[in-house]
Amino acid sequence: MSTAKGPLKGRAARLGRLMPSGPSSAARTPFVLLVFVLLGGGLIALLLLNSALNQGSFKLRELKDRTTELTDEEQALQRDVDDYAAPDALERRARELGMVPGGSPAFLGPDGKVLGDPSVAVAPKPPPTPKATPKSPPADAQRPTAHPTGTGSTGSTPTSAGPTGTGPARTAPAPPPSATAPASTPTSGR
Repeated sequence: MSTAKGPLKGRAARLGRLMPSGPSSAARTPFVLLVFVLLGGGLIALLLLNSALNQGSFKLRELKDRTTELTDEEQALQRDVDDYAAPDALERRARELGMVPGGSPAFLGPDGKVLGDPSVAVAPKPPPTPKATPKSPPADAQRPTAHPTGTGSTGSTPTSAGPTGTGPARTAPAPPPSATAPASTPTSGR
């Protein structure tokens, strides 16, 4: 700052001592490198932070989708529970298990007195089961096939359809035992 040829006096001398005269003694290269390193480090930190936030948002989206799926599944299960808990479904399942509706209930009062007229639950009569009737086989199936030669057949049609190959074929299944047939009574083993 001072380019005067003589020594400075007073206030100017004091300021001249604070300000170095001549070219700057501090090198600017380390300062510039420090600024570039700080800026580069800041940019890298921002990129890492941005990628971490993006990764977190993807994870959040996956979790929201999974929550939606689980909510839908929970609602479906709740509908099933509600369907099973409906009075008509409970009644149907109870009948399938052989349960019958109860009669009129009776209640006991605090003094031990019976209130109401109790009645016994009566099982309704089961519907009649249809009896299986054996069906007669068609007329063509009972007739044996005759070959003109009388010595047997060399073709692929068998002469008899029985289990041993010698008797007539059984076309109707055996009828199931009827429900009205007397059941055998167990003995006591004496």
